[in-house]
Amino acid sequence: MDSVVYDAYDAYGTRDARDDLNGTRQVSAAPLVRALATEAVHAGRDDLAAQGLHAAPIDLSTTYPSYDSRGEAARIDAFAADGAEPDGPPVYARLGNPTVARFETALARLEGTESAVAFASGMAALSAVLLVRNAMGLRHVVAVRPLYGCSDHLLTAGLLGSEVTWVDPAGIADALRPDTGLVMVESPANPTLAEVDLRAVAHACGSVPLLADNTFATPVLQRPAEHGARLILHSATKYLGGHGDVMAGVVACDEEFARRLRQVRFATGGVLHPLAGYLLLRGLSTLPVRVRAASSNAAELARRLAADPRVARVHYPHIGGAMIAFEVHGDPHDVIAGVRLVTPAVSLGSVDSLIQHPASISHRIVPEQDRHDAGVSDRLLRMSVGLEDVDDLWADLDAALGNTVPVA
Repeated sequence: MDSVVYDAYDAYGTRDARDDLNGTRQVSAAPLVRALATEAVHAGRDDLAAQGLHAAPIDLSTTYPSYDSRGEAARIDAFAADGAEPDGPPVYARLGNPTVARFETALARLEGTESAVAFASGMAALSAVLLVRNAMGLRHVVAVRPLYGCSDHLLTAGLLGSEVTWVDPAGIADALRPDTGLVMVESPANPTLAEVDLRAVAHACGSVPLLADNTFATPVLQRPAEHGARLILHSATKYLGGHGDVMAGVVACDEEFARRLRQVRFATGGVLHPLAGYLLLRGLSTLPVRVRAASSNAAELARRLAADPRVARVHYPHIGGAMIAFEVHGDPHDVIAGVRLVTPAVSLGSVDSLIQHPASISHRIVPEQDRHDAGVSDRLLRMSVGLEDVDDLWADLDAALGNTVPVA
């Protein structure tokens, strides 16, 4: 058997300060007055009692009446000038929505940043970041593989006019140029779960903003702003929503950058629907409980997989989490075809468990050699572990692994 639990520290990794799986609160760059679990329940809802409300309302209006057109014009001028959120009542849904704003307030609080700006998807959020930097003449991006496959494709194809240089973490400082507008990393990375030392990477960036994709870890396990990341990206479709029924993206950042992001969102229209904002705010309230329970399941499955002779290698990050990846000796497509309780599907972060073959789906759009160089082998499977009973999950995986046919 050549199965090992992957040491995701690698040459650049260290253990970050974070909330552990038992809920111990650590000191953050923007200290939480209350524990993370408490903030998850109450952030964004502080004004509800004064309004005689218990549950946050959903505002589905696309437009809002105003009999003061001069005042409305002044507020729109102010927004156009610097992207600050308009004072007073809402104007139009593309400028902002009260329900979405509640989610943004809560997520910023959990990530320890001044602000957050929500979008219709994670890719819309990343696109907005790139457009902000491009508009400043800073089109060059330094990035570390692996990233989510579509993020990789967006950068590599230059679809928004950006140019990317791919490096190992140790090569970031040497890759910076006068027109570098962004450094991007994902830790733990999709799909290999490799980790990087965010503090060391942020130091290497100098004055260039570091964008850390925190989708896999969530603020429950890691708050990148504590370690110097200026921009924190989430595909909120995943753990923040948590139930596989909402698509969204969000960038947590300082207010200066948030103002520019709001201007891009207004101009390009990648707004988040208020129903999605409501579902995300509700999802945040159970985020710590869900992540910790699913992480416990994932750690146990990683242990069992590592001891299984049908498994060649197991990848599981030091910070824990609900994602595992493993390489099989046999045909990975047989495992996908063999599961019955686990759902073979893309995406992750739901209450139910999902499994997929990255080389065929999530990272298919990444050139084959680049995939392999980033550690995404053709026998790698990625599993998002949910809240089912761990013994039931193992029974399903065990049966599916029994169907694998050895590959020469």
